[in-house]
Amino acid sequence: MSNLLESMDTGKVILKVEGLTTSFKTKNGYNPVARNISFELRSSEILGIVGESGSGKSVSSLSLIQLLPRSITQIESIAIQYLKEDEFVDLAKLNENQIRQFRGKEIAVIFQEPLSAFNPSMRLGKQLLEAYVQYNPNALNPAHYIRGLIKRVKLDNVDQIYQAYPHQLSGGQLQRVMIAMALTCKPKILIADEPTTALDVGIQKSILALLNELKNEYNLAIIFISHELGLVKEFCDKVIIMQKGVIVETGTTNQIFKTPNHPYTKGLLACTPPLKGKMNRLPTMDYFLKSPTSSVIEFQKNNFITEQEVQNHLKNIERNESVIEVKSLSKLFVREKNWYGKPISIVQAVDDASFELKKGEILGLVGESGSGKTTLSNLINGSIKADSGEVLFKGNSLSHFNKKEWKRYYKSMQYIFQNPYSSLNPKIQIGPSIKEPMDVHHLLGSNSERKQKAIDLLFEVGLDETFYNRFPSQLSGGQRQRVVIARALAIEPEILICDECVSALDVSVQATIINLLLELRKKRNLSYIFISHDLAVVRFISDRVMVMKNGRIVEKVTAENFIEKATHPYTKSLIEAMPQII
Repeated sequence: MSNLLESMDTGKVILKVEGLTTSFKTKNGYNPVARNISFELRSSEILGIVGESGSGKSVSSLSLIQLLPRSITQIESIAIQYLKEDEFVDLAKLNENQIRQFRGKEIAVIFQEPLSAFNPSMRLGKQLLEAYVQYNPNALNPAHYIRGLIKRVKLDNVDQIYQAYPHQLSGGQLQRVMIAMALTCKPKILIADEPTTALDVGIQKSILALLNELKNEYNLAIIFISHELGLVKEFCDKVIIMQKGVIVETGTTNQIFKTPNHPYTKGLLACTPPLKGKMNRLPTMDYFLKSPTSSVIEFQKNNFITEQEVQNHLKNIERNESVIEVKSLSKLFVREKNWYGKPISIVQAVDDASFELKKGEILGLVGESGSGKTTLSNLINGSIKADSGEVLFKGNSLSHFNKKEWKRYYKSMQYIFQNPYSSLNPKIQIGPSIKEPMDVHHLLGSNSERKQKAIDLLFEVGLDETFYNRFPSQLSGGQRQRVVIARALAIEPEILICDECVSALDVSVQATIINLLLELRKKRNLSYIFISHDLAVVRFISDRVMVMKNGRIVEKVTAENFIEKATHPYTKSLIEAMPQII
């Protein structure tokens, strides 16, 4: 994916932000979460804002149009000057009625999660019409304009999209509709808040290409908020780095990525898995913050694994017993039936899949949304039944399991899901949540022993006993993911299925979770099926990689050869779409 902005020519300054501070109300007064933010934005310019969760990226951007709850928010600034018809207007001085004339019409937002941004009970066409007619009440044939906009964001079946409800579209389709909604009133500035998070690399590429095309057509300025550094490098021409609510570094994309100055910036860049060579662990943010003079090269020198060590490891894995064998597994889903209940449209979710998972092996599974990755994992864990083929656990077919054997199998296999917050009951404290699987399986002799085991697991995943009585809402995303891992380990499983378990995490948090998974594999001799759309992460953590397309496994390759020696055209297309930092 070549740089989308090689020929970009920015124009005049249309936004000047000076000394912006945003605070949220607490029991002890207002607590600042973004402090003294200052920057300029030019027409046709794409400004990237990068930082970990909680760094103030979204808060500072949404403060520009006061899109935060007024009852708990305090916004202070020297000025937020927006250029409207050759005159600057200070947005910070506008009341609610006045700022509404700028939201959507002059400055629009593409939100991170389009499914939660749309009304689930309204058809998409009606929602787009509502956004357009609000500022154009006398427009002639607005429905025709909206249909043209849907077509402009490169969606086929315009009438079908117009009549669809949000849940009926894929993530990529819904994100395009969100972009269409943002463009309904032809704004001058677009705030894109994590617009491609958790999307496949191919869809990411098409969304960014579309945004760049629309930028040129509408002369848009874009504020691009993201934690995916590769996308920022390829999409933006200027970058702001934020840490703990303040700007720690700013510069052109070339300056930030080639000659970073701040240790925090260096840490963000270094936490991304390399595409060449193999390391036994990733550098973490703490490494650079505690040793500001440390370099990535120095860390790599101490942690790189030789080619011979890699080959020896693979040979050792190959000699281990197979914990899972999948033989010619297939699954069909009925998409649509006629009036008589006869299927008229089917989907081949999994098609003749065969592979083995060895003891102590990490098997990466990649492919675009709808390729069959999750369906395959559900067939393996027995939550859905295959139409043909079989799954063997240590040589025994699941189809012959009785109730007692199924219980043992479920104990041997645990899941780590993408969203750790939805994986935990918000009303149950962390300790009891970890202890619950042990209670269900009647492990250990007493309740006090299970409680101690839960505390031991907290320490094992890098937390401590002070987390035992906390609730999920009191933890960060990375801490919650550690808790989910501890909960999965509570009943001593042999296999972990990691379904996009690091895709929504910041690169620094992602690095610590990856390192933790590698340490636990070594300590407990665990086997992983690691599902992800991030090819660099899959290459780093896996021993072997399988690529799925349209339900079929189209390629099996060692992780070392995944990037440079892939043979299937589909695998090559995924690799070509990868954003790269180096």
